Amino acid sequence: MAHTRFAPDRGLTSRMVLTMFLLGLLYVVFVSVLITLGVQTILVLLIAGGTLLVQYFMSDRIALFAMHGREVTPQQAPELHGMIDRLSAMADMPKPRVAIADSDVPNAFATGRNQKKAVVCVTTGLLRRLERAELEGVLAHEMSHVAHRDVAVMTIASFLGIVAGLMTRVALYSGLGRSRDDRGGLPIGLIIMLVSALVYGVSFLLTRALSRYRELAADRAGALLTQRPSVLASALVKISGEMARIPTRDLREAEPFNAFFFVPALSGGASLATLLATHPPLNRRLEQLARISAQLGQGV
Repeated sequence: MAHTRFAPDRGLTSRMVLTMFLLGLLYVVFVSVLITLGVQTILVLLIAGGTLLVQYFMSDRIALFAMHGREVTPQQAPELHGMIDRLSAMADMPKPRVAIADSDVPNAFATGRNQKKAVVCVTTGLLRRLERAELEGVLAHEMSHVAHRDVAVMTIASFLGIVAGLMTRVALYSGLGRSRDDRGGLPIGLIIMLVSALVYGVSFLLTRALSRYRELAADRAGALLTQRPSVLASALVKISGEMARIPTRDLREAEPFNAFFFVPALSGGASLATLLATHPPLNRRLEQLARISAQLGQGV
């Protein structure tokens, strides 16, 4: 984590390191299996590597373009810039670029590979619905993602899933599914698809687990920076309630960006859906903020 006044989170740091280690190990095993099967993986890996580089270096532009966001100047959005100026000074970090997305879905996200390339984007729906203090709490949450650099880690962590997905497509469209190994066993393409599906599934679960924890970490860091956890809790409740009033079509358009949103556009129920979710359950986030509020009230 770069030096800022956001509360350091060793739990988040250790989870990011562990996730990257496990994904790297899984990647090595995956490539070894492909080479053992005699698959020409160079082209696929080059394509996947190129995709990773584009994601990593252009994630801010891609996210803004996909969400129809636009950067705004202090003259165009003076109140929003003023809040981010204040939070940047409080956190002792470079001010991120500021953007607004024309969407009625009340949400916000931060993206960018480092503090100098970061951008914080809020939707027009969020600006219309939140009070100033609530909006500041959400912005503090998003800026903590930048400070903890977990946006960049999430981008890199998606690399293995991209490789597995590409290998599945290669097996489907290159005719590998009809060719068998020298011992007359299963078709090579089928083996590749099975291994790719397994690799994708494991990487998916690892990144989702990291995504859920990083949201809790951002809630905690944002609440401690502003010293107003109850305001962040109020914003969470209000946004989650407003989501039910947004047309399903609009929510589905925003759903691919759930992992980067303050609150998921669409979320499942309990049990299995929780394991696959990008965010922890609302009650868990509120319970954590209530504990922080109690600690601050006791001077802890």
